[in-house]
Amino acid sequence: MMVVREQTPSEALAVVPIQVFVPASQTTTETDFEPTPMLQIEGTTETLSPSDSNMMVVREQTPSEALAVVPIQVFVPASQTTTETDFEPTPMLQIEGTTETSPETPKQLQETTPTVPPAPTKIHPDAAALLMMARTASYVPKIDPGVPSFSLGLTDSSQEGASTQETERAKSPESANLIEELDNLIQKIASSVAKGNNKSPQIERGTGGECSGKFRTPGGLYQITDDMKQKCYIWGTRLKEDADGNTNEYEEMCTLIGQGEYILMRMHLVSLQAKSDIESQIVSAICLILNQKNEKRFQEQIYCLPPDIVSMALSDHPKGEFVSSKTKKKFRVEAYPSFIPFIDRKKLTLHPYIFAPVCHLGNWWLWLINTTKRKCHILDPLHKKAPSDERKQVNKFTGYVFSRLITYAGGEPLQKGENEKKIKSSYVKISGQKTSYDCAIYVMKWMELIEPENIKKGKYEWDNWPQEEVDHYRVEYASRILFSEMNKERDRAIRESSAIRLSKPSSVLLSPFCQINFADIETA
Repeated sequence: MMVVREQTPSEALAVVPIQVFVPASQTTTETDFEPTPMLQIEGTTETLSPSDSNMMVVREQTPSEALAVVPIQVFVPASQTTTETDFEPTPMLQIEGTTETSPETPKQLQETTPTVPPAPTKIHPDAAALLMMARTASYVPKIDPGVPSFSLGLTDSSQEGASTQETERAKSPESANLIEELDNLIQKIASSVAKGNNKSPQIERGTGGECSGKFRTPGGLYQITDDMKQKCYIWGTRLKEDADGNTNEYEEMCTLIGQGEYILMRMHLVSLQAKSDIESQIVSAICLILNQKNEKRFQEQIYCLPPDIVSMALSDHPKGEFVSSKTKKKFRVEAYPSFIPFIDRKKLTLHPYIFAPVCHLGNWWLWLINTTKRKCHILDPLHKKAPSDERKQVNKFTGYVFSRLITYAGGEPLQKGENEKKIKSSYVKISGQKTSYDCAIYVMKWMELIEPENIKKGKYEWDNWPQEEVDHYRVEYASRILFSEMNKERDRAIRESSAIRLSKPSSVLLSPFCQINFADIETA
């Protein structure tokens, strides 16, 4: 037995009789009853007594024993007592796969009982109750009693230490089986709630491509699971602040080895946080990773042009003017030598299609360039046509930049002479983003999915994603970048991600109905 106490000295206490189901072998008469030893809290000189405390008796049930009804007394504030005439029996909770039923704690008692802080989820209340039961059934008191400390969230593995191992050894097989059954039941409840509210089904997570499955590092063999992706996302997008207010935003997190070394800092990965505008370096990294995929689509048909040079050119020519108002010079590819090594000249000139992401004034859109027919289309997640005359001019300048890049790589320009500055690009009507901050997500996913030959009469028909799935792609892209075989720092990403521990059950935390907040993360 374990006695948990929550002291409320300001209220008078009343005695309330309740019934508790215990094994018949453990029942006792009044003459045999021995008072529960008082719990001495470390650092205090007083002991607990029924006259000044609320108490809850928590017991680990042994399924093989018969149950008997034993009346006990619980001390609660007088303001929360009730008469027999007002009391309604609590419905019995039937656990799937068992023949016994367990009574739920009466509502009035639950309100005065200290419990584990609830997870920031939107799952069914029954699931929350089952989580509490699982934690209670598996709890083993420590030898040195102290103030109980409950935590929901994430901890480094170094913080768990010997106490976790002691608990694992102390758990009975029945407790382990119960937790497993409850975990399965919770998933069923969450799934039924999703169907009842007409929400989207469980999101397909298997979009990792090159980073899915098993892979070996000097630290051992690792499996890229949903848990691992979630841990990677939390590790990669979390900022730490020291006592002086300095953060680790400039920490180098990833070095992609391609034609050169493309370096990402933590500040770039932080832009994958929910409701954030994504940095262009993330889009460039995805372009480099897609171009290296061993698929016919990217090896023979489509080349994804990293947006770095175009972004720098638009920074120097902000209104799409052909002579920069800043530098007073025309656009030249040679003016951006640090980004030239990341252009694959062979694919740029030989592939029949070029997919080129563009960002201007916080909005992303995608150019589809048919190098054979010299035709260009624009897929904009937010607009069905150019929203302004300035955008039309920006599109003309952008087309000119693409033509110059192809020529620089050894190919034929999209247009010749002065017509190179008048390249036409038609907008494709396509279902796009539902928010103001997901345009980069759509552009990156479209590079993987869009089939140019399916553009019919200026339209592209497709089934748009539910918002929950769009949100989850941020988690996917963090793991795809950090766990990519191109990442020279991949072993470190795996090691650091593995050090994070998710709360049980992990299947609930990865549900689209569960939101993890960074306040739920414990650090050393």
